[in-house]
Formats: sequence, structure tokens, C-alpha cells
Amino acid sequence: MSDPHGGPEPALIDRLTSMQALLALSMAMAEGGDEQRILHLATSAVPTLGRCRMHGVYSGTGWWTATGTPVDTGALDPVDGPGADLEAELAALDEAGGPVMVPGEGWGWAYPLRSLDGQFGFLVAGADRQPPAFDQFLLRVLAQQTGIALANTRLHARERAAAVELRVANEALVATVAAFERRTAIHDRLTRVAVAGEGQQGIADAVHELTGCPVAVEDRYGAVRAWAGPGRPEPYPRQALPVREALLRRIERQGRPDRDGDRLMAVAHPRPDVLGVLVIFDPDRRAGEQEQAALEHGATVLAMELARLHSQVETELRLGRDLAEDLLAGADPQRLLSTAQILGYDLSGPHRVVVTDCPEPGRRTETLLHAVRRAARDHGLGSLLVPRGRAVVVISRDERPWEGFRRSVEQQLAGRCRVGIGGRCDGPTEFPRSHREAQLALRMQDTSGGGDRVTVFDELGVYQLLAEVQEMTSVERYVREWLGALLDYDASKQAELVRTLSRYLEHGGNYEATAKALAVHRSTLKYRLRRIREISGHDVADPETHFSLQLATRAQQTLLALRHQQ
Repeated sequence: MSDPHGGPEPALIDRLTSMQALLALSMAMAEGGDEQRILHLATSAVPTLGRCRMHGVYSGTGWWTATGTPVDTGALDPVDGPGADLEAELAALDEAGGPVMVPGEGWGWAYPLRSLDGQFGFLVAGADRQPPAFDQFLLRVLAQQTGIALANTRLHARERAAAVELRVANEALVATVAAFERRTAIHDRLTRVAVAGEGQQGIADAVHELTGCPVAVEDRYGAVRAWAGPGRPEPYPRQALPVREALLRRIERQGRPDRDGDRLMAVAHPRPDVLGVLVIFDPDRRAGEQEQAALEHGATVLAMELARLHSQVETELRLGRDLAEDLLAGADPQRLLSTAQILGYDLSGPHRVVVTDCPEPGRRTETLLHAVRRAARDHGLGSLLVPRGRAVVVISRDERPWEGFRRSVEQQLAGRCRVGIGGRCDGPTEFPRSHREAQLALRMQDTSGGGDRVTVFDELGVYQLLAEVQEMTSVERYVREWLGALLDYDASKQAELVRTLSRYLEHGGNYEATAKALAVHRSTLKYRLRRIREISGHDVADPETHFSLQLATRAQQTLLALRHQQ
């Protein structure tokens, strides 16, 4: 249609202008690349396309973009929402949309936001009265273009996310392949060490080569068994045993290397009684995944090496145990010397039999055996040892640091230990006698009281003389003559008068020292001494009587030790 002057009608011009604006808007939304911007453009354009007002954009989740609200991060919050009634209407509409009751408007309509990918929600507009058909057409086209723009934006977002995921996956794959190649190189290098039998030094050298860090192989107690790299500290630092044990237990529980100051440590534990530690010195804390992998694999190879060494030692110990059994049994001297020569053990020169006992109940003999073996090695006692009951017997070279040996066993047991030392042996036939003497020395600790200690048979004094008496009947008669009444009283009353008398005499009649040794009060001690005088009829203050009673108490202790030994 045209006006009388031959030009197009104003209404057609307006429609063409609106269509042109809608086309430009569609192009802007297609290039927007962001859902927030697209929604902002759509909601801002509604008033320019007809005599309508934009009331918001509704999605299936119920979120709105209020008209005139800038579309930013929080623009989809339900600010000034449409109300529960309108929201319920929108939720009930099908994909084609339709009329809705918009609060404050005489007319309302929900236009679907959809594309080939499906529907995103509705664009809700309202007016005082129903707009012309062309205005509604423009709104429908706007909603459709908005849906298409949203679909394209989401498609591009998915493509970008997929590209990012692919790039990340490729980077991870490259890193995985590189890590696999590094681990393969570590595995190959340490496998060559194991196959070639290079031992603990070879393991340390290989881990040093793989990490560039100084490396140490330590035993359970912190002593260095192998070192590779520069800067070995002298003297090598060693922790106190309780601190060391707590550290190793923590690393074992974690099941992976752990730090202790400048050191990165891994535990090799092939058996309960065997333990080694592989250490990387890393004061700058530069050790990463590759260094930890080398340390872990090195600890595995170290465990294999320790298991091999342990098996070898077990064989040697078994042969040595057989020799020790024959020595204690008094086997043929020539056979003993021949067996010792085959094992490379020198039986010439003086020896002693050492009996080590752990008085704590529940302590396994195997645990004591390993503790005694390590202490005997460290203090030069030798390697011939054999378990006997709850004790461990060592065939030792003469004159060793006995107390240092006992303390070392205690330290490794983290418990109590006592030691009996037999008399000197100058030939293979004398070991049974030295064994009996060591047992007696150990039993004397039970009968004479006192704490855990080393008792040397040669230093027992009068006890040694009494123990060597061939006919003990006379000794028993002597004990009955001087202590018979007290022994009978103790047996019938379950008292401790003989023990009290023995401690009193040993402490030279000192009340304070005797009461402390017996763990009784002075008044209790005085009462017991008065009862001893009344029952025995002996005056302890008399020097001759004092000597006879002391000899009798020691003879009684010796008899008890000999009976216990039998």
C-alpha cells in the first residue's frame, strides 16, 4: 500500500524498521557468545518492538531475569519474581507457550525459547491490552532467535570445554608416558643391581646415580652399612633408640617414604626381625616424584638383599648352633675341633659360656635370640649361640665387656636382661662345666636378690666354694643347724625371716639399707629381727654368731640355686 503522494505508508515503514532492528538484534545475539549478554539484549529489545513490556525470562528451574536488570552473574536470581500463580501457569504450559495472567497487566503471553536442541524456557511479555498481530509476531520471532542464539552459545561452550578436556587429557597422557619411562629406567637400573649381586653398596650407588643426592643404607639402629655421594657426615649422627624406633614405626605405618628433617627415608622390612633403611639426603627439599620413586624401588631391592643375607646368616647360625650344642654336650674333642675349623671358628684360646635370660613374662625366645646375636657381634663375643629354654647361651671369647653386652641386649629388647658368666674354658672338654657355672651364676641372682646384672661365677666368692663342694649333705646339715628353726617358721607361717636375716647380714647390720632392700618400714624390720632372736636363739650381735649365720644364709642360697638348676 502507498499514500496519495505515491510513497509507502508510514505503517509499512515502521514494520520494515522493526524487522530491520530485529535482524540486527539477531545478528548481535548470534555474535554475543555469552548467555547473559543474549538474555540482556532480548529483554532490552522487547519495548522497542511493540507496545509491550518485558516481565522476565523463565526457565524450567524457575529462575527469572527481571526486566531492566543488568544481566550479570547474579542476574538470574529470582529478584522481583512473577509470583507463585504465574510460575505455576508457566510450569504447566506446553512447548508452544500461550496466554498467561501477568500481575498488573490486561494481557500476558509466554513465548517459547527453543531451537533444534529443545526448549530453554519462556519469554514473558505483558501489555494493557492485546497488541496487534504484527507486534506479537515480532515477539515470537525474537523469542525464537533468542532460543537459537542460546543453543549456539551452549554448543560453543561445550565445544570449548571438550577442547580444554582434550588438551588436559593430552597433557596428562604425555606426563604419564614420561613418568612411566622414568620409572622404567629406575626399575631397569636397580634390577641390574639385584641381578649382578652388587649388594647394599650397589643399591646406594644406583639410587645416588638416579637422584643426584647423597644416599645411605642404614640398619635398624642407624648404623651406616653403605654410603654413596659426597659429604658423608663424620661422625655419622645416630638417634636415641626410642626416637629411632618411633620414627621407623611411623614410616612403616604410612607405607611410603617420609621425611625426617633433611632426610627422606624408606623402610625395607622383608621379615619381622630384619629391617634396613634407605635414606636420601635432601636439605634443599628438591626431591620430587622421580626421586621418591627411586627411593621406593631401591627399598624394595634392599629388602630382597636383606632377605638373601638373612637366609645366609640363618644357615651359618644353624651350623654354629649345632657346634654350640655339641660343645655344651661335651662331644668328642677332635670332632669339635674339626667342625669348628670347617666353619672357620677358632676354638683355640680361652673361652667362657655366657647365659642370657630375660625375666619378663611373655617375651619370645626368638626375640631374645636376635637381640643377643646383635649384641654379641657388636661386643666381640662371637657367633656361636644357641637358645636353651627361655635363655640364650653364647660360646664367648674370654674377658669381654660383659656389662656393656648386657646393656646392649636390654637396649635392643627395650626390656630387662640378666647375664650369668661361667668359668674359663681352656679346651673343648670344659664347656659343659662352664655352662653349669653360668647357669648357677644366673640362678644366684634369684636367690640373693638385687636388680638385673652380670654375675660372674669366678667372682662369687664363698658361693663359688659352696657350689663346688662335692658332698652337699654336710652343707645341708650346717644350714639346718643354724637356720632350721627359722626355715620351719617361714614354711609354716609363710614368713620371710630367713630372707630378712640374709639382707641384714649382707648390709652389715645397717637398718636403713636393710629396710630399703626389703622395702619395709624400720619398725617392721626391728620386729622381724626380734622374732629371729626369739625363734633361733642366736645373738646376731655376736661376731662368731654373725659369721656363722651369714655363711649359713649363703649356703642356703647356694642350695636353692643348685636345686633350681637341677
